[in-house]
Amino acid sequence: MVVTHPFHPLSGRRLDVLFVRREAGTRVYVCDAGGGRNVALPEAATDHGPVPAERPLSFEVLVGLAAVVAAVGGITDREGQR
Repeated sequence: MVVTHPFHPLSGRRLDVLFVRREAGTRVYVCDAGGGRNVALPEAATDHGPVPAERPLSFEVLVGLAAVVAAVGGITDREGQR
């Protein structure tokens, strides 16, 4: 797999996957980083993860966030009324 996270020290490197585990509902790949070291990478930091959005906050993400906030009762109108 390839490390795709732009700020990861191994960004752009192809690594061999040793095994996959689940943590907090997401896949984590444990890879051979060379020199006798292993590295754990969340799926989103690899080429196995979702394609990054063009912008950090896409329209779909904001719509989902608004739905969650509304569901917990945090939306008020301009006059402060719910």
